[in-house]
Amino acid sequence: QVQLVESGGGLMQAGDSLRLSCAASGRTFSMHHMGWFRQGPGKEREFVAAIDWDGSYTKYADSVKGRFTISRDNAKKMAYLQMNSLKPEDTAVYYCAADLTIYNTGYLPDEEHQYNFWGQGTQVTVSS
Repeated sequence: QVQLVESGGGLMQAGDSLRLSCAASGRTFSMHHMGWFRQGPGKEREFVAAIDWDGSYTKYADSVKGRFTISRDNAKKMAYLQMNSLKPEDTAVYYCAADLTIYNTGYLPDEEHQYNFWGQGTQVTVSS
């Protein structure tokens, strides 16, 4: 079992940078793939980024590639999403999620149903 708590959201200006954090509890954190999703106003929740259990592989949505960076610190049981060059369209509630499934090396899940555990979300608002 893993409990996830996101933090770091806020009201930003276009072009700003922001780092979201995801604190995990539970003994199996280092075994989980971690993902970030977001849900904008009036939109469905969408994949943002994922990282494998030891940080060797990462995956990004096209909309954030080159601007966002996912990382993790297994010793601290933390996952992060560094967001640079923020745009108004990045406005959303951001969720971190954890997945215990074992996949072939290099494969990272990018669909909601593939993740077992979810945080409560943190709001990021970007004004123009």
